[in-house]
Amino acid sequence: MMFAAIEVGKHFYWQVGNLKLHGQVLIVSWVVIGVLAIATALASRNPQRVPGGFQNLMEYALEFVQGIAKEQIGAKEYRNWTPFVGSLFLFIFVSNWLGILVPWKLIELPEGELAAPTNDINTTVALALTVSVTYFWAGLSRKGLRYFERYVQPFPVMLPLLVLEDFTKPLSLSFRLFGNILADELVVAVLVLLVPLIVPLPLMVLGLFASAIQALIFATLAASYIGEAMEDHHEEEHGEAQHA
Repeated sequence: MMFAAIEVGKHFYWQVGNLKLHGQVLIVSWVVIGVLAIATALASRNPQRVPGGFQNLMEYALEFVQGIAKEQIGAKEYRNWTPFVGSLFLFIFVSNWLGILVPWKLIELPEGELAAPTNDINTTVALALTVSVTYFWAGLSRKGLRYFERYVQPFPVMLPLLVLEDFTKPLSLSFRLFGNILADELVVAVLVLLVPLIVPLPLMVLGLFASAIQALIFATLAASYIGEAMEDHHEEEHGEAQHA
């Protein structure tokens, strides 16, 4: 389908043996990873005790992510999970901003077009499933098989609802991110077609802000799910009993 110069549903694939790879998503994902790698190298090349310039920016980003992880996971465990939460936040943030700031449509492909990786449902579902696997692993590594007690607490009748909740968490994460990013790009594209000189610039600024919020929401929810999986009600009850 063609709508305001955006092709929805058409993709550029690479055929590697029996595998069909989603080429347009991989290309931009590698660009995002390259930008993050270069930024990290520049920030850590000659670290100073009193940071300035790019080092200061990257240290601020690290402190910001640490704050998210600490608030959602807790002061005891957050350091172990900061790299994961930070990687999610930075990948989504840079993907969203490059999708808005870089004129990807000028690069012609045999089919489909380049865009933010988060503009594709395959990317957002993959990120959400990664979060799901991670919070399951976090719960099992912290509690062992006792982790599965959460499915029958406070009452065994809650089992189907709690299992359903575990399936809806990745779905809600993936569709929220995909829907918002795709909607932003479609709205900007339509208005560029209708009023190319006036409206698009303010909307692009608004899109940058909304894209940053989407990265923040995704990372915060991921950290929240990890913290919830590691939460130990037995320890809390024991602590409350001792306090009483």
